[in-house]
Amino acid sequence: MVEFSKLLTSTDIQKRLSLSTKLFKSLPSFNGGHVQYLQAMDENGFVWNFKCSTRKKGHPKPVLSKGWLAFVRNKKLKVGDKIKFSVLDPTAAVPFCRVRAEKEVKIFHSIFGYSPITAPSIP
Repeated sequence: MVEFSKLLTSTDIQKRLSLSTKLFKSLPSFNGGHVQYLQAMDENGFVWNFKCSTRKKGHPKPVLSKGWLAFVRNKKLKVGDKIKFSVLDPTAAVPFCRVRAEKEVKIFHSIFGYSPITAPSIP
C-alpha cells in the first residue's frame, strides 16, 4: 500500500491538489493520456470521485481537480490542515483510495498537532 500526506497550501484549497509523484506512480498507467479518475473513501465512509490529471508537456506533475474543491468545502479545510491518501486498489479500473483530512490544532498560538476532522474541536 502506498501512502501520501501533505500540508495544504492556498493553491490546494482554492484550486487543485498537487499530488506526490510517489502516489502517482502507484496508480495505473494513463495509457498515453493525461486524465484518469480515482475514488477515495473518507473517514465517514463517503466515496469521493476525483479527476487526476497531468501536464501534457514537461514534468508530469499529477493534480486532483474535479471533485477536489467540493471535498475541501465539505471538510472546511484551511491552509495548514493535512490530507492523507492511501492507495488501496491501484489495479481497479478506477483506482480506489482512502482519504483522511486532519485539522490543524492551535493552542495558545502554537501548533500542537493534528486531529481528525470528525473529532470534537477544543474549546
